[in-house]
Amino acid sequence: MEEHEFLAERFEAHRPHLRAVAYRMLGSSSDAEDAVQEAWLRVSRSDTGDVENLGGWLTTIVARVSLNMLQSRKSRREDPLDAGLAEPPAPREEGVDPEYEALRADAVGRGLLVVLDTLTPAERLAFVLHDMFAVPFDEIAPIVERSPAAARQLASRARRRVQDSDAGCGADPVRQGEVVDAFLAASREGDFDALLALLDPDVVVRADSAAVAAGAASEVRGASAVVSTFLGRARAAQSALVDGAAAAVWAPGGRPRVVFGFTITPAGRITAIELLADPAHLGRLDVKILEV
Repeated sequence: MEEHEFLAERFEAHRPHLRAVAYRMLGSSSDAEDAVQEAWLRVSRSDTGDVENLGGWLTTIVARVSLNMLQSRKSRREDPLDAGLAEPPAPREEGVDPEYEALRADAVGRGLLVVLDTLTPAERLAFVLHDMFAVPFDEIAPIVERSPAAARQLASRARRRVQDSDAGCGADPVRQGEVVDAFLAASREGDFDALLALLDPDVVVRADSAAVAAGAASEVRGASAVVSTFLGRARAAQSALVDGAAAAVWAPGGRPRVVFGFTITPAGRITAIELLADPAHLGRLDVKILEV
């Protein structure tokens, strides 16, 4: 077997772990896929003859790629979504990865991802790699270009922010549904003030690769930009339960084409909205459209 084919097989064996690292770093399934793919491009061009711990080396590469992506988000354009969404592309030919699919249901839920979004990229990387994946600070330090002691301090500051935050609790299910209903109503009616009142000032909207291909912006940040994105544009969206959580769905003919996932604080403010349009992903969600 050629060396490249052997390396590709080893990389595929580590892919679930690498996607888990990237998802926890980036908070977006589409960005995580992009990070892992970029990591493979780098690995495929590298000499691995002297690599003793392939898993650790691959984790470091994915972490570096994710850190670069986090740092570039600050300069990313915040364009509103187009009013309509085109037919999503055909689903990818891939199997279900239990570890990856379980990410939304484990301890790193949407609430914690919201907290992680408040950290600096270096703090987030140090916390995720050390506290969630037990990577030693000696290995984290070169990635964030700091000493091991400084990397330890980054993780410590991040840990305090996570522990002090109540965002992981989220709003109760009934309150979540009320907030989603109010969001859809304000959007349909073009009520700028009502829509703005529901949003956290630092709210972020992220779209997966299928939604982006259909015309959505990959990311929109800030309450005003998000209001401009949705104002008057949710007429066809319906309230729904997606895997038991309050959500919205665009389902022409009763077939879900786009799912809108919401992260809502205990105070009832929307801090994040995720657009999912990948048919393969949608097919694995439990979507119940609610009667109006």
